[in-house]
Amino acid sequence: MKKIIFAFAFTAILWSCKTASSATSASTPEEMKVAIDLNVVKDDKVMVTLATPKFATDQVTYHIPKMVPGTYSVDDYGKFIEGFTAWDANGKALTFNKSDDNSWVINNAKTLAKITYWVNDTYDTESTHDIFSPAGTNIEEGKNFMLNTHGFIGYFSEKNTIPYVLTISHPASLSGATSMVDTDATDSKDVFTTSRYAELVENPIMYSKPDFTSFTIDGMDILISVYSPNGSITAQSITPEMKTMMAAQKRFLGKFNATKKYTVLLYLSDMKKSDAHGFGALEHPTATTVVMPEMMPAEQLAEQLKDVVSHEFFHIVTPLSIHSKEIQYFDYNAPKMSEHLWMYEGVTEYFANLFQVNQGLISEDEFYMRMAGKINSADRMNDTMPFTKMSANVLTKPYKDEYLNVYEKGALIAMCLDIQIRESSNGERGILDLMQKLAVVYGPNRPFDDNELFAKITELTYPEVGQFLTTYVSGPTPIPYDKYFAKVGVMKTTKKVPGSVFLNGQTPYVTIKPDTKEIVILKEIELSAFMTTLGLKGDDIITAINGKNYNLDNVYEMIMESQKWKENDDVTVKIKRGGKEQTIKGKVKLSYVETAGYEANDSSKAKVKQAWLKG
Repeated sequence: MKKIIFAFAFTAILWSCKTASSATSASTPEEMKVAIDLNVVKDDKVMVTLATPKFATDQVTYHIPKMVPGTYSVDDYGKFIEGFTAWDANGKALTFNKSDDNSWVINNAKTLAKITYWVNDTYDTESTHDIFSPAGTNIEEGKNFMLNTHGFIGYFSEKNTIPYVLTISHPASLSGATSMVDTDATDSKDVFTTSRYAELVENPIMYSKPDFTSFTIDGMDILISVYSPNGSITAQSITPEMKTMMAAQKRFLGKFNATKKYTVLLYLSDMKKSDAHGFGALEHPTATTVVMPEMMPAEQLAEQLKDVVSHEFFHIVTPLSIHSKEIQYFDYNAPKMSEHLWMYEGVTEYFANLFQVNQGLISEDEFYMRMAGKINSADRMNDTMPFTKMSANVLTKPYKDEYLNVYEKGALIAMCLDIQIRESSNGERGILDLMQKLAVVYGPNRPFDDNELFAKITELTYPEVGQFLTTYVSGPTPIPYDKYFAKVGVMKTTKKVPGSVFLNGQTPYVTIKPDTKEIVILKEIELSAFMTTLGLKGDDIITAINGKNYNLDNVYEMIMESQKWKENDDVTVKIKRGGKEQTIKGKVKLSYVETAGYEANDSSKAKVKQAWLKG
């Protein structure tokens, strides 16, 4: 799961993703028939009904997932199940025991015919649990249903490879967006069939008033579906940027074409009420579930989606096409973790940045700045903890505290491997070539043993690549990044970058008056150059900027808007000082901070550098 903290001092924006297996089993005459009725919402809950197959044992256990692959956290979705009842064919209730938060042991199972229960959602109760929003659920009667199916539907261990037939009844005014195929022609009922439980839980569905676009890129059908509670963002408005980005990704990937349909489900959270606040995305083999704040300016939303969705899309490389047995045979209630998060998340995150410079979406300087930022972030983590050990034990402390490093040092591991392969091959090969070869050796239906991967990579590349993996990935030695940058003629330098006008690092220059919701400049601190240039003072109340009113309800939007300001832009700030309103006009003055960066300055390595960034 990708979790990046993007702090605005008042909130944390978390990005996440999810890995998955796509293997399926042969069809059998047995089926698990599941029905969900979205027309009947009771106390913010909906009912799930399962018509079960026959069992040969006296007891069976029904499980709701404890966790799902790639989230790297125990979420206990069973805690959101209420009113669980098991029935025989005559409508008689069977006895059962709840053995843990996610499991129900049913007696007289040979007579079991049906299970019913109510499901509560997670979005409007996020203060009471830690489920990341893109992995959560939403039930908003008549408006929106976010069905991450693992939050609604469970399995019997002995029957989890039989087909699931899911029937969803819903208001005709709502449409269900998903990569699954609806085999029912009516406008108030959908029927989906999957080959097994693992396929079902990889197919989220979002029901809302229809707002979608579709397009085709290189044989892949793309569906973009948007739920914007206040109508401020539409699918049409974000499609041009999404189409440009995904076309660039397809060109970058070349041989990889793991799916024929891909769906992006974008849920925009209304921050003015109790709603989802874990922002980011959850990856599936043929879909991405995205949660973002609706108040984010459209231009910035498009920029964030470029980074977030591109990361999720690149999971079609790994772990969809290349993964270990821990992922292929994932146990939803007794999970075992793989050693190779550096690949599942690190390589994916690296590709999400590399493809942008490769395809001309960002400059070389921007790419170097991003990598320098990852080095700075990784340096704040435990740089001597072996990455393979952290990955295998990521569910427990102290390893779980280092999880975020998969997006920082994990991406840097991938970058250094890429550079090493480029140097060893005189620019002819890189890490994308390695991943293509691994996909041929393994593939979606042939997982690897964790302990064999490094040897296979070394066999497919060079001895120095194997030495890198042993020393810096499974070993405790910190990576000498400057050494690897030097291989492509890139050297460390110092750059001045603009800081935020309302934040000093992670420390805000403003606060909120809880009784009036007003935004107040803090007293007795050194203010930003923006504030001092305009003559703003501690205790000033900011009421409007450039004609737009601000308070607690949209303070995030104020900060986001300010990040687009340029030096010497015209600005008008309305304040209250000593109870009197004032209007101050002036120019934007930014504060600059020195930060470590990188630049290319060794022309003798130009060929390898060009192959690295543009090959």
